[in-house]
Amino acid sequence: MHEVDLAIVGAGPAGLYATYYAGFRGMSVAVIDSLPEPGGQIAALYPEKAIYDIAGLPSVRGQELVDALLAQAATAKPTFLLGESAVDLTCAEDHVVVGTEVGTQVRAKAVLLTAGIGTFTPRELPVGSDYLGRGLRYFVPRLDELAGQEVVVVGGGDSAVDWALALEPHARSVTLVHRRPQFRAHEHSVAQLESSTVRVVTPYEVCGIAGEENVTSVTIAEVRGEGREELPAQAVVAALGFIADLSAMERWGLEMHRRYVAVDRSMRTNLPRVFAAGDIADYEGKVRLISVGFGEAAAAVNNLAPLVNPALGTVPGHSSDAA
Repeated sequence: MHEVDLAIVGAGPAGLYATYYAGFRGMSVAVIDSLPEPGGQIAALYPEKAIYDIAGLPSVRGQELVDALLAQAATAKPTFLLGESAVDLTCAEDHVVVGTEVGTQVRAKAVLLTAGIGTFTPRELPVGSDYLGRGLRYFVPRLDELAGQEVVVVGGGDSAVDWALALEPHARSVTLVHRRPQFRAHEHSVAQLESSTVRVVTPYEVCGIAGEENVTSVTIAEVRGEGREELPAQAVVAALGFIADLSAMERWGLEMHRRYVAVDRSMRTNLPRVFAAGDIADYEGKVRLISVGFGEAAAAVNNLAPLVNPALGTVPGHSSDAA
């Protein structure tokens, strides 16, 4: 059991900024996320893509933005509960309890949902699951982790093509395996792929992974044929997409607008002491941008502040005055 002032469900950009802002308002914070790394969809899918709509930054790579948000959030000294999905929520008169799938409980005076599109889990590679953490991975938070290695990337969407291109300057070799001849990635990215040194193998799929302690080779097979090939590899990046699940939130009794949580202008949901911000939140005129999510996170924290401490007002004053 963790006892904090504010429990934040979702460690994407809005959740990380809310963590900082809650710390700025003097609150203790616990952050829950189903992914093993903070950063949400940006860190999981688009860490190397340039983002152009963040105020004050003409351009920033996804992972650079996440790193900066983490450094800012660290000032709140939060408790991160990563790799844990929030599955239970119980509202009482003066507190809320969030329970995770592994039995962790967080008792808080308020809850802020910043869960993006819901619980976000990677689609698993059909073979070689026992090599997870021993060469098989679904995320590459730091490209230099795979420096000098022979890497096999599996998939045909934006994330697979982006990983292959991003790893090209760092890895000894990169092979991209896709079960269809066509890619679902952006045309510009596919054009870059075609002019790169990345070896593209289609239509093939991974049928085996081998190695005593860690991955040493990957076997691929032609989808409609008898061709087979064994590729040397020390790393396999499975970029097969993710599954978004909102079933837990639907069970909690939240008012939903399609696949989003309904909120009022104070970012308050229909449940007591429960607020929402970022992509998960919905109201008339909603615009789903990272920059909008930052503003919603600050609005939610300021509006829930009196629930955490009646002495706190919703008007925070200027941050420069706290220096």
